[in-house]
Amino acid sequence: MQETYEAILRGDHLEWSGEDRPDLSPHDRPVAVRVTLLGEAAPVGDGRRMAEALERLAAMQALPDLPDPAAWEREVRRERPLPDREG
Repeated sequence: MQETYEAILRGDHLEWSGEDRPDLSPHDRPVAVRVTLLGEAAPVGDGRRMAEALERLAAMQALPDLPDPAAWEREVRRERPLPDREG
């Protein structure tokens, strides 16, 4: 059975309206919405297919401009501020 609830959408989160709300643990202005729960989410896989795809990309050297991917990742992470941490 599908259940529908009223809420306010503010940015990327919902504020449930009224006492009837689901039991659940980008607009600039608030938008009234109706949310219909469709059922259980599809199960998440164990990542084997993704790992195989990444291995194939690595074997074919899909990103030849990155001679040292680990060094590139460290550099990219240094450029952005991390939440709740001082620069």
